[in-house]
Amino acid sequence: MKKELLFTLLATLGAAWGIFHFKDWLGAMVMPLFLILVVFVTLKLYRLMVSDDADE
Repeated sequence: MKKELLFTLLATLGAAWGIFHFKDWLGAMVMPLFLILVVFVTLKLYRLMVSDDADE
């Protein structure tokens, strides 16, 4: 479970790098894509906190 979460977060970090690397080409889609990534990472971290709580 932890490896899957770590891989997902690293893939999201790579996607964020791609968004800002190609921001001129993406144009107006940069902000919505960035917000989607922020929500995605927030929900993944929340799931991690909940799973840690369940273990106790």
